[in-house]
Amino acid sequence: MNDIKVDVAVIGAGTAGMAAFRAARIAGVSAVLIESGELGTTCARVGCMPSKLLLAAANGLHDAQALAPRGIEGTHALEADYAHVLDYVRRERDYFVKGVLDEMEALPGGMLLRGQTRFETATRLIVGDAARVEAKSIVIATGAAPVVPDELKVFGDKLITSDDLFELRTLPKRVAVFGAGPIALELGQALARLGVEVFMFGKGGHVAALTDTPVRDTLAAALADEFYFDPDAKFEGMSLENGQPTLRFTSPDGRAHVERFDLVLAATGRAPNLKPLALEHAGIELNKKGVPLFDEATMQCGKSAIFIAGDCDGTRPWLHDAADEGKLAGDNAARFPDVRAIRRKVPFSIVFSEPQAVSVGASYDDLDKQMTVTGEVSFENQGRSRVMRQNRGLLHVYADAKTGKLRGAQGCGPAMEHIGHLLAWALQLELTLDEALKLPFYHPVVEEGLRSALKDADRKCYEERSETPPALPSAAGC
Repeated sequence: MNDIKVDVAVIGAGTAGMAAFRAARIAGVSAVLIESGELGTTCARVGCMPSKLLLAAANGLHDAQALAPRGIEGTHALEADYAHVLDYVRRERDYFVKGVLDEMEALPGGMLLRGQTRFETATRLIVGDAARVEAKSIVIATGAAPVVPDELKVFGDKLITSDDLFELRTLPKRVAVFGAGPIALELGQALARLGVEVFMFGKGGHVAALTDTPVRDTLAAALADEFYFDPDAKFEGMSLENGQPTLRFTSPDGRAHVERFDLVLAATGRAPNLKPLALEHAGIELNKKGVPLFDEATMQCGKSAIFIAGDCDGTRPWLHDAADEGKLAGDNAARFPDVRAIRRKVPFSIVFSEPQAVSVGASYDDLDKQMTVTGEVSFENQGRSRVMRQNRGLLHVYADAKTGKLRGAQGCGPAMEHIGHLLAWALQLELTLDEALKLPFYHPVVEEGLRSALKDADRKCYEERSETPPALPSAAGC
């Protein structure tokens, strides 16, 4: 077995691991990057990029077919060539993956180690059967993998995950989608807009990780207009009959169903890839789910020389946070024991369904409701949204009732990816409602809806204090 000594060992060559490895090298210390699976990152290979490519194709078809009410004729004749669509998605996906692979190939010899890794001690790793790595500090960045509930395994080879979907050579006629989180909503809607008959089943009423009930229900209703969607599904039976997945269930309106499908897509979330690491030998404390306890301001596990970053830490499952966490972990691993804390960016997530969904800042469940005002806007009558025929959605912004300081927001509607950024920036800058409302808003744009929500919250703040709000420029008439 080859013995290797380095300053920093990074386990996992995904987005977080690569960011940690780069940070360690920039800091001038010796480092190795270890990977047991396919190179190319979850985002590029099976996550963000291929899902958005499939959505782009599906939304293009949907938008073209939606031109008929505007007087554009012949649009209903358009249809998707499934084999061609999937080939396009894979070719473009491979372009993004190649960029990652090129970076890996450019590494000097010996810096990339391949093999399943496990802890032998807190500072010593065994990589496959070929290498033993002694490191002054270690970064765990092993990512996450799809979770498949045991009850779905009855479907055998008719069951796929989001990781499998993009390798299909054609699409099924009917598919049952289990899950109502971001992955399920994006892929389910994409399939529906490409002409696949979709039945989506959630659990416990959860939709897109939204905790604000009116916002969640607005999104669920909009999606249910396009395909069968039950966020709190109850089943009488699941089986594989004559090679077909068969579901027996009762719909929310009380009707009994027996539905047969070509495939079942399990999009029920992802769980940290940690079990193979033998963390019991790492000398660090774990939570009930087997995930290391760590400081989000440093990514350090307790007081140890072990750091963690990315999806495997079970906190912020978004690429931008994986990159930030990786850099932070790599920086601190390189300077250990001189670990430094930073102020983390505002939590921020987007679901790229239509309507899009966004969560920014403090979770609605964590707010002190007696000390919080909620500003609201519906997009049903918002001018630009109606022009685009995307006038569905609801936005809630939360602010401190006494100070007017913004605390967070949840919403669904058009252009939420852009409105969400504006809100995230405002929160990061610790703006109050008054300060946000002094910023320019053009007309006619969807962002005028954000201004309406901010004004609604501002009015409620002044009512709470029994004060008169300051004069603000009047909103455009539509």
